Amino acid sequence: MARQSLFKEFLLFVKHEKKWWMIPLISVLLIVGFLIVFASSSPLAPFLYPLF
Repeated sequence: MARQSLFKEFLLFVKHEKKWWMIPLISVLLIVGFLIVFASSSPLAPFLYPLF
């Protein structure tokens, strides 16, 4: 439940403050973080290392 309210609060902040540039920035940071976690605990790690 807290995750949904955090996401909703973030979207309301972006809408109210007109900071639309934050959406792609946060998205890219989440994707990179997911790739790092996935690369460290996966047998596919050697194939993901060239991306970094």
